[in-house]
Amino acid sequence: MAVKKEISEALHRITHGVYVISAKHGKKINAMTAAWVARASFVPPLITVAIGKTRYSHDLIIDGGVFAVNILGKSEIATGKHFGLTTGRKVDKFSNVSYDVKATGSPILKDAIAWLDCKVVSHYDTGDHTLFIGEVLDGGVLREEEPIVYKKDEFF
Repeated sequence: MAVKKEISEALHRITHGVYVISAKHGKKINAMTAAWVARASFVPPLITVAIGKTRYSHDLIIDGGVFAVNILGKSEIATGKHFGLTTGRKVDKFSNVSYDVKATGSPILKDAIAWLDCKVVSHYDTGDHTLFIGEVLDGGVLREEEPIVYKKDEFF
């Protein structure tokens, strides 16, 4: 089903940040760039991420039950492209990337401006994406910088 052009153009005006969602299942790790992240609750601290069902990270999150949200600053457009333009099924996206691990074992990028380490508490089928709700187990700010606001033409 095609989305009407006018609807699509209006939807592109909803603002989003740029995030690298990382995941771990067993010995496998991966990460992907995403824009659909939102806060869902103060207590407990919950966030939502929408992940396309065809993405390699989608299955890692389903199987592993954990993910991290790496919040990118304005200077990290290259990082957003790195994790967004190739698939982890064919490439080790972390081969030359520095990262730490915290509570869940999901990669925390050292060049992110902030991070949230989450366990999945529920997930919902939402068309071509799955909406994951994660409880934030740990998080932190690595440096003060304005976050990126997603603009499609900067990433393609």
